[in-house]
Amino acid sequence: MGAQPLTPDRVPKGIGFGLAAVGRPGYITIGRDRDLPPDRGVAEMRERALELLDYAYAHGVRYFDAARSYGRAEEFLGHWLATGDRPDVAVGSKWGYTYTADWRVDVETHEVKDHSAATYDRQVAETRHLLGDRLGLYQVHSVTPGSPVLTDPELQRRLAGLAAEGVTVGLSTSGPQQHEAIRAALDITVDGEPLFRSVQATWNLLEPSAGPALAEAHASGRTVIVKEAMANGRLARPDPAVEAHLAPIAESTGVSYDALALAAVLHQPWSHLVLSGAATTSQLAANLRAGAVTLAADDVTRLVAGLAELPETYWSHRARLPWS
Repeated sequence: MGAQPLTPDRVPKGIGFGLAAVGRPGYITIGRDRDLPPDRGVAEMRERALELLDYAYAHGVRYFDAARSYGRAEEFLGHWLATGDRPDVAVGSKWGYTYTADWRVDVETHEVKDHSAATYDRQVAETRHLLGDRLGLYQVHSVTPGSPVLTDPELQRRLAGLAAEGVTVGLSTSGPQQHEAIRAALDITVDGEPLFRSVQATWNLLEPSAGPALAEAHASGRTVIVKEAMANGRLARPDPAVEAHLAPIAESTGVSYDALALAAVLHQPWSHLVLSGAATTSQLAANLRAGAVTLAADDVTRLVAGLAELPETYWSHRARLPWS
């Protein structure tokens, strides 16, 4: 089977599953100590990841997201793909961060960012070793306006070479200037062809600032994927101030806060996929209910008006979240 490029007609609009929370023992999701057992050895995390992958696929999920920096996520995903007949699955991964925590939680630095051509050459080989020809989307991880990938012609040509082999080339973005990085990426061409065909960005009720740029990406034919729709747990396990805005609509629709947060993304006309980062099957089941939620025309508008923070405030708060 050859690579299955990620295009809007390839994967149904809806919910995908990301392995950031189950490919390594530590992450920055609020309440993680309640979601995972104290013993998070490789075998235990592999078992949890495979359980979630099975559940997601059985309930209609067809896009799965990993990254080089997600510990052993690519390894777990590659094993799952190799041990089942799932030709309709689309697979994406990311390069640009190197996992450095050595399967520990109590370290100061868990991952190191480097968008150099040398890192790309090393990591694309590692990814292909683990995912083989199932890799359909390869994204530059957490692009910001200063990323070399936006200005380095040689690196851009390397990525164009990957696209010529049938793999969709994309980028993910992070930080308060996501809109700048997205718009800069949309303008990049190699030999007259757009380089980046997919954009994965953070958009949620607390941080909706990338919305206009994502609408532009969608209008230009790019696939738009949303990550961190629950703000690393801040919308799933909200503090009282956030809960005051979520509760009336959650009660009227009969869904949990996490499903409401995901539904808000699905109601954006520019959104093709929103990722669940569930760490338990009960969380994933709740997340998947978002696909059946119907929100009133002004529900999301009111939620954003009441909850949105300044981008700098949001990203500063995120940077302070502990790995656990």
